[in-house]
Amino acid sequence: MKIALIGYGKMGHEIEKIALQRGHSIVSIVDRDNPEALASEAFLSADVVIEFTTPDTAVQHYTYCFEHGLPIVSGTTGWLARREEVERVRKACDGAFFYASNFSVGVYIFDLMSRHLARLMNAHDTYDVRMEEVHHIHKKDHPSGTALSLAEGILSELERKATIVPFLDSETPAIPADGLGIACSREGEVPGIHRIRYESDIDSISIEHSAKGRQGFAFGAVLAAEYLKGKKGTFGMKDMMGV
Repeated sequence: MKIALIGYGKMGHEIEKIALQRGHSIVSIVDRDNPEALASEAFLSADVVIEFTTPDTAVQHYTYCFEHGLPIVSGTTGWLARREEVERVRKACDGAFFYASNFSVGVYIFDLMSRHLARLMNAHDTYDVRMEEVHHIHKKDHPSGTALSLAEGILSELERKATIVPFLDSETPAIPADGLGIACSREGEVPGIHRIRYESDIDSISIEHSAKGRQGFAFGAVLAAEYLKGKKGTFGMKDMMGV
């Protein structure tokens, strides 16, 4: 499979390595210093595009790929306020789009566990829930896209929670009874830690996912590219995992 990359930071390098290990070829790499490569013959020859950039540029990349008939896999976070706009363009172009805030198979399983725990907690209102997320200092958005996805999953299952309240870990905001607080930390080169904690006056229950590096994210992104080839529509981890 011929893959084009948009974004060649640490994730881009890791994706390239795994794609080559799985027998694919990288036909084009577009980064900040060569945006004109989007119009190159090599880029347009790709079977699938994998994009990891910034919220400010992601939507224009999606639009460009849709308009040129290129399936695109993206792990960029922070752009979801424009989700309806992106879907309108994709439909108009009959394009293919795979988006995940986190491509890690482990994170997907963690989300399933979290949703199940939230359903169980509907019968136990003495427990309150909060979340913590820790990432490297280079991550610009907070909370992380993964934290938001996990929080949305909890809200969909836990009837007494209705809003998400993100805050920096140096802050101490007042969180309403129906709010799910997300404490956000930026430390060193941490790949990503997400903790969900239910606490009562009697005890506490915690679950945690801690990434050891970027390999899991990159591997999942390449799997998503393999899944997307030849398809039309919008897809996510649930579609690929079949659960």
